[in-house]
Amino acid sequence: MRHLARKRFGQHFLTDGAVISAIVDAIDPHPGEPLVEIGPGLGALTTPLVARCGRITVIEFDRDLAARLRRRSELEVVEADVLSVDFAALAQRLGARLRVVGNLPYNISTPILFHLLGSVEHVVDQHFMLQREVVERMAAAPGGKDYGRLSVMLQWRYQIESVLQVRPEAFEPPPRVDSAVVRMRPLAPQPGVDARLLGEVVTVAFSQRRKLLRHTLGRWLEQRAFAGNFDLQRRAEEVAVAEYLALARTFSKA
Repeated sequence: MRHLARKRFGQHFLTDGAVISAIVDAIDPHPGEPLVEIGPGLGALTTPLVARCGRITVIEFDRDLAARLRRRSELEVVEADVLSVDFAALAQRLGARLRVVGNLPYNISTPILFHLLGSVEHVVDQHFMLQREVVERMAAAPGGKDYGRLSVMLQWRYQIESVLQVRPEAFEPPPRVDSAVVRMRPLAPQPGVDARLLGEVVTVAFSQRRKLLRHTLGRWLEQRAFAGNFDLQRRAEEVAVAEYLALARTFSKA
């Protein structure tokens, strides 16, 4: 049965066999592992993953594709918007931390990454196909133009590695951008850091990234009567993740 890609779901189906094999090799799944695939679509990754694992859980929002996937007995199909899925509860039900994979819809990839961040302690690793520009931002080091809020908020909980570059021709229909596969391995939680407070600090810092921090974060610090020695004569992209964590830790103790 032919399925036409739906723009509102950001559907671009992976069709290049060599790329598919390279992605599955990068994931390196093993039998019995609790593998969860987001957006399986037509099953390009699903089939070779099942061949190695035996059974996987898939999350599909498109009801027509979900109905097609349910015909396969080796799949557990969760028909839902991934942003509504409780990954902590899913891990508890499957009885182990999850390995999460997928060719994510590019139009909502950042919200998906932040949604998963809330369940990071229930995840072994994540492998996602994303817009290459997004992967570059995720993995960026301080001081570069790609380093921003996304970099800080993911790097404090994940080791991030770009493992594969993918051209538009590998998809049907081809996206207008280059893609990349990213590997995300959770890091140990940082003691004394309130995730909500860290998010607030980082959001304020990058709210006007061309300005020195004394014009943005400085005002935020003044409202909290901060009297530390944090250097505000810098721009947000010049501050390392560890420094943002230290600042959030200071306020967590207050």
